[in-house]
Amino acid sequence: MLPGFQLFSAFALLPLMLVFWYLEGLPRSEMGFKWGRPADFALSLLYPLVVIGLIAIVAAFAGAVALSKTNWQKALVNLLIMTISTVLVAIITEEGFFRGWLWASLRRRRVSESHVLIYTSVAFSAWHISAVTLATDYRPATSQLPLFFINAAVIGIVWGMLRSMSGSIIVASCSHGLWNGIAYVFFGFGTKTGALGIRNTALFGPEVGVLGFVSNAVFALVLWQWWRRRYNWALANIRELLEREPHMESGPEER
Repeated sequence: MLPGFQLFSAFALLPLMLVFWYLEGLPRSEMGFKWGRPADFALSLLYPLVVIGLIAIVAAFAGAVALSKTNWQKALVNLLIMTISTVLVAIITEEGFFRGWLWASLRRRRVSESHVLIYTSVAFSAWHISAVTLATDYRPATSQLPLFFINAAVIGIVWGMLRSMSGSIIVASCSHGLWNGIAYVFFGFGTKTGALGIRNTALFGPEVGVLGFVSNAVFALVLWQWWRRRYNWALANIRELLEREPHMESGPEER
């Protein structure tokens, strides 16, 4: 979530991340600076495509889309620019700070994975307070702010689960970048209308709309169930290995 001026203001997180990273001496792998598997990247891209695509389809059937003034060539160029720039910036700012350093720092203090997911997502949401309350073009209607912050936390949970499953903030950043590219280019932000010409963002906005919240919440819930199953399965395997070790070590002595 790095539209307009916030794409640059997010750089304030870079020195903080570097200083805290240095002070704690966290390994690069714990910070999430590593590549994920192809399946991880596929899932990260699937999230914004499915959620925002669904919202666009519903908006089209509801007659809320107005394409008479849409410049598709310009929209696609802006989509490419926004997506790539967000990926590159998010890795060293929002993702690097919240799901990189903060995530790794909490895990080092033995905070449970589910609690880390919640804490980092709430912090990520709170970080956007200045972006939506200062007098900028991105500022949404005051009535939309509560839903925006809730939605930002839900989106943060999805990206957190992607980070947890892949161990990579690069994976989360790719999802972050494509989300921003599609959401801001086609749905607009604040007082600006996107390429789809949708004006009823209170209903159809991916971040400030009711349908956006419902779609994000459903995707997060489904991914949460899958994530918990994978996490519990991994814990069960670790416990099984730990239980086997003493027997494996005592085996030769018994014989």
